[in-house]
Amino acid sequence: MKFLIITQYFLPETGAPPNRLFQLARRLKRLGVDVQVLTAMPNYPEMKVQEAYRGKFYHREVIEDIVVHRCWIYAASSKAMVPRLLNYFSFVFTSMLVGVYKPFRPEIIFCESPPLFLGISAYLLTKIKSAKLIFNVSDLWPESAEKLGLVKNRLLLRLSTLLEGFLYRHSLMVTGQTQGIIANISARFPEQKVHWLKNGVDLTDLEAIPATINWRKSEGFGTDDFLLLYAGILGHAQGLEVILQAASLLTDLPEVKFLLVGSGPVRDQLLKMKEEMKLENVLFYENRPKPEVIPIVRAADIAVIPLRKIDLFKGAIPSKIFENLALRKPILLGVEGEAKDLIITQGKAGWAFEPGNAKELADQIRFLFKHRELLAEAGNNGLEFLKKEFDLDKVAREFLDMIIERRHAS
Repeated sequence: MKFLIITQYFLPETGAPPNRLFQLARRLKRLGVDVQVLTAMPNYPEMKVQEAYRGKFYHREVIEDIVVHRCWIYAASSKAMVPRLLNYFSFVFTSMLVGVYKPFRPEIIFCESPPLFLGISAYLLTKIKSAKLIFNVSDLWPESAEKLGLVKNRLLLRLSTLLEGFLYRHSLMVTGQTQGIIANISARFPEQKVHWLKNGVDLTDLEAIPATINWRKSEGFGTDDFLLLYAGILGHAQGLEVILQAASLLTDLPEVKFLLVGSGPVRDQLLKMKEEMKLENVLFYENRPKPEVIPIVRAADIAVIPLRKIDLFKGAIPSKIFENLALRKPILLGVEGEAKDLIITQGKAGWAFEPGNAKELADQIRFLFKHRELLAEAGNNGLEFLKKEFDLDKVAREFLDMIIERRHAS
């Protein structure tokens, strides 16, 4: 089977989609699938094309035997609507152009959304290449953009909703990263076949990163310091203000320190908030490659993972959860619904607080600071739960079986 992944984000970019799609591609490859990737020049989350790729319209490279086709994209850091749409649609155009003229003729085109608009290119390429479309939804767009207030233009929202429905109806099947996403799509499009394409993490990859670096010691933290880590995109959906608000309630515990690692659209806003609140217990670190983040995760006592209090997010499972579980890090989870049920209730891998509730988060931290002996058990529980429920080899095998079944049925 020839399988083409179309995505705006791929390695060496950091974040959930690049890592998740790479893990899927390498596992399908091991199962005998001829996998190639069509993606943009790396630019996310800094929104600047990385130096090695600047000035190129097309670039071909191979990552672990996976052929990756890269094409030009308009990268701009502006949050205004026009530059953001230019960013999305520039890649829609160039991916279409490169997809047409490259000789690879896939049987399956797997399109990652968001951005939703990339589905235009994917759909047209299925017609040109006589392929079937699998539309993968990692975020319910435009619904999430509307709920977060990121897109307010009614015409754009209406057109996006029409496009969303068109792409679902013209797909061999629709996949999603959470049961909540699948349930939402199934309720609106009951005739469409949907499949939960679980997230996870490659334990072998993490084990291969040397554990010899003592990041805690190298950064001057003591053994008594209680380090709470958020590592990931500093974005609108995460509601990271709750971390700084909780930090302001814990200044009487100088050993408690909050580490925020990453970049994103609200980083400057959070830095300003830290300065205005005079928070010496909150430390920011620039975005860095995965091998450099792992020692920080290992050094932390607990991971804090919040999302905004929006009903839509009750069906969300932040991907950063899995890496922390793999490294035996207990979770302080500010997410309601599916993630809480899975990770806290079933997995017993940490503790929950109400999304956006800084006092509840601070109270949980006070309790855990006094009862550190509880952390190791939660960390061990998380790793075992990850191995049992989110085995990526099993996920890939089930996905491939589902594709074969759907192709025969169609």
